Amino acid sequence: MTGNNISIDEKYRRLLAVIAAQGSAAVAFSGGVDSSFLCHAATAALGNKAIAVTIVSPMLPGSEIDCAAAVARKVGIEHILIEESEIDEAVAANPKERCYFCKKIEFGNILAAAKKRGINAVLDGSNMDDLGDYRPGLQALEELNILSPLREAGLTKADIRELSRRFDLPTWDKPAFACLASRIPYGERIDREKLARIEKAEDALRAAGFRQFRVRSHEAIARIEVAPEERRRFFDEAFMDAVSRSLKSCGFLFVALELEGYAMGSMNRALR
Repeated sequence: MTGNNISIDEKYRRLLAVIAAQGSAAVAFSGGVDSSFLCHAATAALGNKAIAVTIVSPMLPGSEIDCAAAVARKVGIEHILIEESEIDEAVAANPKERCYFCKKIEFGNILAAAKKRGINAVLDGSNMDDLGDYRPGLQALEELNILSPLREAGLTKADIRELSRRFDLPTWDKPAFACLASRIPYGERIDREKLARIEKAEDALRAAGFRQFRVRSHEAIARIEVAPEERRRFFDEAFMDAVSRSLKSCGFLFVALELEGYAMGSMNRALR
């Protein structure tokens, strides 16, 4: 079978072959669906010659770091944490190329950590579906010679979720996630205080029982996006008041609801 007719099992065999050919590899590991599955595949292909590396920065909430640690334990892969406490000026300025600058820095640090261990291959978890949105970070990966084996094997997000379910990975049905900087409109400066406020507000929505959500930060305004099927919860006035109080206690002055609900990459609309 060729093209889009390749079976999911054949894609997985291709993935293992691509990874095994590296001899050893470091997985850039965020704790999300794709990189968690890639950790599993890297361990299956390379055993203890595979490691996972997580960048701990203000961009990544504590809940994601905890998830990454739990997945690493389940998969049985060595997990390395790299602390990045400062936000580089090129990233903090938040231009439309922000993701390019951020990836260049983060993957440069992962490459350096891998090479100290005699590992030359660094693997990224981007998949076929990532080619359809504005992704300036992909250019940075190409410049650094980072490998994207999920894309090379032709795996889509749906494929990755199905294979993750088969291998009993806890992330198989985990909602989509992106770094906290993606909640701030391009051109609005990023700082630790804003990121911490967003993280706290999203923790509040998680505690309220939402599964797929974002708190988009527009200076003093929190614009809530939740999955379309979860919007009906806001028909309850008491619930709306409780959510408003909760997010205002995080430091926002105003709280609004995006009527269309959550949409991946919605901040990129401004680029069009």
